[in-house]
Formats: sequence, C-alpha cells, structure tokens
Amino acid sequence: MSSKDARGDKGASTGKRVGGNKKMSGAKLSTGSKGTGGGKKAAGRPHRGGKTKSQASSRQRTGRPSHRGASFDASALEGAGFIEVSNVALPLDAGLESPASEVNRPTPVPLSTETNHPAPATPAASPAPAEGSHAESLSRAAIASALGVAPKDVASFSLVRRSVDARKKSNVHFNATYAVHLAQGVAYDALSPARGVNVRAYDPPAPLAIPDLRSLATSSDGRIVVAGTGPAGLFCALYLAEAGLRPLVVERGAAVDERTAAIESFNAGGPLDAAANVQFGEGGAGTFSDGKLTTGTKSPHIRHVLEAFVQAGAPDEILWQAKPHIGTDKLPAVVKSIRERIISAGGEVRFLTRLADIELSGGAVRSVVLEDSHTGAREVVEASRVIVACGHSARDVFELARDRGFALERKPFSMGVRIEHPQTLINRAQYGAAAKHTALGAADYKMAVRVPARANGTRTDATSDNATRGVYTFCMCPGGEVVAAASEEGGVVVNGMSRFARDGENSNSALLADVRPDDLPGDDVMEGVRLQREVEHAAFELARRNGGVPYAAPAQTVGDFLAGATSSSGQAEGGQLGGTVAAASEARRRTVVPGSHRRVGAPESHSRLVVRPSYPRGVVWCDLRKCLPEFICDALAQGLPLLDAKLHGFADPGAVLTGPETRSSSPIRMVRGQNFQVRLASDLPDSDEEPATRVYPCGEGAGYAGGIMSAAVDGLRVAEAIAAEFSFH
Repeated sequence: MSSKDARGDKGASTGKRVGGNKKMSGAKLSTGSKGTGGGKKAAGRPHRGGKTKSQASSRQRTGRPSHRGASFDASALEGAGFIEVSNVALPLDAGLESPASEVNRPTPVPLSTETNHPAPATPAASPAPAEGSHAESLSRAAIASALGVAPKDVASFSLVRRSVDARKKSNVHFNATYAVHLAQGVAYDALSPARGVNVRAYDPPAPLAIPDLRSLATSSDGRIVVAGTGPAGLFCALYLAEAGLRPLVVERGAAVDERTAAIESFNAGGPLDAAANVQFGEGGAGTFSDGKLTTGTKSPHIRHVLEAFVQAGAPDEILWQAKPHIGTDKLPAVVKSIRERIISAGGEVRFLTRLADIELSGGAVRSVVLEDSHTGAREVVEASRVIVACGHSARDVFELARDRGFALERKPFSMGVRIEHPQTLINRAQYGAAAKHTALGAADYKMAVRVPARANGTRTDATSDNATRGVYTFCMCPGGEVVAAASEEGGVVVNGMSRFARDGENSNSALLADVRPDDLPGDDVMEGVRLQREVEHAAFELARRNGGVPYAAPAQTVGDFLAGATSSSGQAEGGQLGGTVAAASEARRRTVVPGSHRRVGAPESHSRLVVRPSYPRGVVWCDLRKCLPEFICDALAQGLPLLDAKLHGFADPGAVLTGPETRSSSPIRMVRGQNFQVRLASDLPDSDEEPATRVYPCGEGAGYAGGIMSAAVDGLRVAEAIAAEFSFH
C-alpha cells in the first residue's frame, strides 16, 4: 500500500454522521478545583473588561520571560469559547494515564439548541486525565506555561492531538495540542504564549452530512452494487446505506471470523484458501496488517473515518494519536461492526461472492454477473451502478476491466522485502535513554532516500529524469510480525502486522524500491501484474529448492545480502520456542521456523544482533537476488547504508530480510473522470466530456489510494458523488 498512491480530496459537509453515534460529538473536559469551567458557564464568552486581581497577580508571577514568543494578537480570539493551543511541550509522565480510558470516555452533548441560541461548540476531542491525578496536574501546568498564565487560570482542557518529539535524545517529550477553556475573568489579551506555541480559536470538526434519499431509491434500473469490503468498499457502502440507497455489497472472500480461522490454519502449515487469506475477505488486506490509520492526504473525511471506527469499537485514542492504529487483534470486531451497521441501515452483504463480469449497454452498466467463490455458480443481477473497490490483489478484476473496454494505465508501484530488527534496537535508536519509559511504547520510523537508478544492470544516464530511484520504508510494524500474505497457489508474499499492544520482540517494515512504468518491457498494461507473479513464484520455488516447506519464505541477513553471500549459519534443525516441529520432512527440518534464535556468524564480519524470524511458515536462508529483479536488489543495496545513517543500526549485518513484498500497491490505475466514473478506452484522450459508464473505480486496487485511511476517504468521496447524482435528478 504505497503512500505515494494517496489522493487528497476537498469534500466536506455537515449534518448526520456516519454511524450516527452522538457520543463523539463532544468531550468531557477536565476541570480544576479552583476554575469555573464546565457546563454552559465554562463555555460562555470570556471576560473582556479590565484585568482582575487574579490576572494582575498572574502577570506579575509569569511576566514575559525571554522564552516568550513575539507579540500576540488576542483580537483573533474574540468570541471564541475554546481556544486551540498547539506545540505544548508535555513531560512523558503526563502520558502514563490514557486521556481516553474506558472509565473516562467522551460524553454526549447536544449539537444545537434553539436556532437563535446555538449551544457552545464543545471540543470533539478526548477527555483529559482524571481530575486531580498527577498526569492531569502535569498537563494543566504545561498548558499554563505555554500560555503564560497560572495553572488555576486553565478552567478545562481536552486533548486534540499528541505526538512524540524525540529530535533531542536528551529531551524526549510529547508535543500536544489542546482545546482549552480559560477560567471566568481571564481575558485573552492576558495571554503570553511561549515561543513556538500557536493559539487560535478552536474550530471543532464538522460532522459528515448524509442526505436522506430513501424516496429516490425506487428506481427499476437495478441495485447499486459495491464490489469489495476493504476500507473503500465498506465506507462507500456505509454512506450509501445510511442515505437509504440499500446497496448490495459483494465480497469474494469470507466473513472475518471464517477468514481468521482460515489464516490461522494456513499459518500453522495448512493449505492456502484462495477465498480466505490475508488479501481476500471482510475488511480487506488492511485487517491483517496492523490497522495503521496514518495518511499523507488532507481531507475533513479523515476525522469522519476515525469517528466511525471508534463508533464501531476501535480505541478512542485513535482520535488524538498523531500516528493512530487499531491493531490486527482488534480490527476483526471493528469491521464486523461496520458490516452490521450497513445491514441495519438497509444494505445487503454477501460473502464468498465474486464479481465475475460487468455487462454494459450503450456504454453504461446494465447488470453484473456474480459467482460463488466455492461452487462457481453464477447469478445475473441488474445494476444501476457498480463501485469497483476490489483491492490491489484482485488481478482477475483488472483483466475483466481490460476486456470490457475500460481505460487502464500503468502506474508506479514498489517491490522489496520485509526487514526485521529487535524492537529494543529501534527503541534505543529513536529514544535514547528514554527508551524504557512506559509512556512511550514501541518506537517506529519512516525513512526515504534516493539512489542512482539502474535498469538491466546498467546505470541510467545521470542527466535523465529517471536518474535516481526511491528506496523507502513503509508500513512499519512496531512490536509486530511478518505475515504470510499469499493469495495465489505457488506464490510467496510477505506483509507485516502488529497487535494493538505492539509488544512483540521484533519490529518489521517493508523495505521497498520504486518500480516505474518504464522499468517494464513492452506496453501491455498488465506487465506490472506479470512481474509481481513472476517474483512471487520465483520466491516459492527458491525456498523449495533450498529445502523449505511449501510457502516458506526466502530470507537473508543484511550482512550477507550486501556481501552477495547466502545466509546459512542460522539454518534451524526444527527447534521452536513454545513447541516442536516434526522432523519427518527434510524440508521442514531445513526451514527456520518462527522463534528459532538466529545468531549471525563470525564477529569479525557480523554483529551479535539476534533476530527470531517471525514469518509464520518459516524462512529458508537463500540469496534474495535469485527471486527479486536485479534493479530492485541494486537499489536496496545502495539504500541500506543511507538509511542506516538516518537510523543507527538499521543496516546492522544481523538484521533479517524476508521476501518478497510485492503487494505494496496496485500496478494499475482504472482511469476515471471528475465524476468518479471509469472512462472507456475508446474515449478520445482530449475529450472534456465526462464518462457515463455508471462504474466507479474506488480505493487502492483502482489506483486511487495508498492505505486504510486514503482508501476509506476515497470510498466516501465516491459515495458523495453518487448521492449528488440522485439529489440532482
């Protein structure tokens, strides 16, 4: 899921929320024992008169020390009930209590009262730590210092956002943004913000408006069909269902409970289920890859998606974390809850049902052919619209789109490996002496470099536009595991995941290099898919030839990869923590199973780093250059030392590379117009006319997103476009 594929959006509206749960519309605020905040009084207009005795004494105590920032314009805050204070330096101990704990959840507040007397805007953020606690006192003191007032002048506050600032290892702390209400009588012109602290009127996020289209959903043209239950399909279907349009949602894979059982069976050595695996099934590939909710897109829908996840059972803290995640262990229940909301709103969801064909009439969709994933039985369903949210691994859908005359184009994607380190190494590299502080948890990283590009072993002309190639880390999983992500027989694919606690002994990340359209031969739009398949099958055969069990993954230490040697000193003879591996098979004995200690060779050429490979089907020590393209391996070899300069220890010779990671994003884009409908290949390339196919490519598989959040946002954008069509007509 390459972050480079993310697309921003500008859609925004107010009104009914996705999910309809009002509890996230406001927050319980922390109130001081001497303040008058809380309730309507706290949200009232601050005093604008002369300075009170309290203010005067506060100014005398705080003054305008040298660390205070430039002159502060208080007039911009006139009339604000709450102010937003950002860049507040917060000590780590303030994070020892979660401000969104189970016992201190946000409480519902009315969105409005009478038309002429709207209720005060209450921050849609997390509550503060329990009143009177040490964490609450630290937070209040930090806010007061940032504003240049006394702690008692901060009547109430609510956490909007918090991140870790580890730029100086000697001063690792949190950087926080708060919605703050000042005590009665404290005027805004009494504030003296510290240097770097930003203060503005708090603007609460607008809820998502969903129109009521039930009276318009009586067309005899057919149903709205949503193909795919990844984040794009789920959020598109949820919006359409709550608008009253009764979508039919089809998913080629299994429901999440059956899917989880199939994945556990495969991880334990069972056969691959082509209909229920890490790629296919309810929730999409993201369900079993940590549930990271970070994105490079800018959209008001990001907040809407986060709130819908919380309403579906995700932890409240995703609303204020700078890098939110749900965790693979919690995601199944969350996606199931969203499915249940779709059904309760009038939608229908069918699993193990594949989109086998799209039938057109006059260039517009007329019907779809649905196929039972297990029996192959087919059914024709009349359709007024089709949302193709198939995900990046539904390669048969790409072929279907090509055969039906839809406009497709090659797009950049990426390929590489998973790199594993002990999590303690990453913690030390990122946090220094603060690494063991309980409030920090497992550290992460995100890095990118450019290296000289090579194609077919020859360096590209240094003056060309393609003189360099990107090498970067992606989908970093702190305290996580490498995942067996195959979806086709005879192919090995790896991915990564973390549970909510992120408490595993290893960290892992995709280590990828760009694959550009001009890296591929010919002009066939499916060439990127062919390259992915070739690499996956080559990895399967390479591991088997070197004595591995089926779907074992080829692996190599960083030291051996850079030296061009095959890792061999760590080949296991069957031992595994927590159990044993049957020695009946030579292949099984030669597979390094998860939990086997891997201590890399001689001290003169290797570090003493110990990594227990976590890939569940076991790894086999191989030369990764025998399954990955040469230009990818060259780029990774050049990039590793450069990345190590950014994060000390990243290129430690004992770190483990497991491959291949081929499904980071889709190699194909289904070309759509401004109205989100797919174009036909027969359309004139310079035509300004919008397509009228009534087929809507959506999300990551269609080439318009690069992760859970951007895919969910794209699903909402497509749903809004469809709702607008109904409203217009």
